[in-house]
Amino acid sequence: MGRYRNELRQRWLALRLALRGAIHQYPEIMALRRFLAAFEVDCLFDVGANKGQYAMTLRREVGFTGTILSFEPNPDIFLVLSRRAASDASWHVFNMALSDFDGTAKFNIMAADQFSSLEMPADGQDAIFTTRNIVTNVVETDCRRLASLLPELQAAHGFSRPFLKMDTQGHDLAVCEGAGDALVQMTGIQTELAVRPIYDGATDYRAMTDWLDQRGFAPSAFFANNKGHFPLLVEMDGIFANRALLARAA
Repeated sequence: MGRYRNELRQRWLALRLALRGAIHQYPEIMALRRFLAAFEVDCLFDVGANKGQYAMTLRREVGFTGTILSFEPNPDIFLVLSRRAASDASWHVFNMALSDFDGTAKFNIMAADQFSSLEMPADGQDAIFTTRNIVTNVVETDCRRLASLLPELQAAHGFSRPFLKMDTQGHDLAVCEGAGDALVQMTGIQTELAVRPIYDGATDYRAMTDWLDQRGFAPSAFFANNKGHFPLLVEMDGIFANRALLARAA
């Protein structure tokens, strides 16, 4: 009976997502459900949180009950994020960016706020991006390296099996580099992989996959992170597992 109940829950999830026009999220949700449970993740770093969409999906659809630490540099969007997190005692928000240095930097606010980034838009973008991924404002933001921040957060929140999710619009590699040796403390990493980069100098999916492989993270799942831009894929998300923990998860 347990297997049939699980099948019904999965079909109900697919129906709900389809009714919201978000059926493309189904593979990601199912992959996260299995990964976070198998690796006993107790804290999720939500880097590039925007308005908290990912964190809310974790709570409502994935069923994650652990600590969520959300980072969002855009001060206006951070206000929305703060309101959404206010009623959740295990969801903590930070108005800053994670990068490969400790200090301040200029943060580019794009016409469509979900594209805002420490990076500049690339030339020659697809038409769908030209009016959305364009700088409309620049603000100063605090930046921290995960290497220096992680011990502080572990002391404050008492987690031991964190997972790193990044959606920093072309800046994910810098976040990983800023983690230094602390990166190996992550049970897994979810990163946005650019097939056709829309940010100047952004790391493409091959280079990012190779970089993570060299540091002990193996691919676990890949999926489109939006409805796609037929016929050519622009971006996808990848979940990578810490090889040192694979035997335990199996």
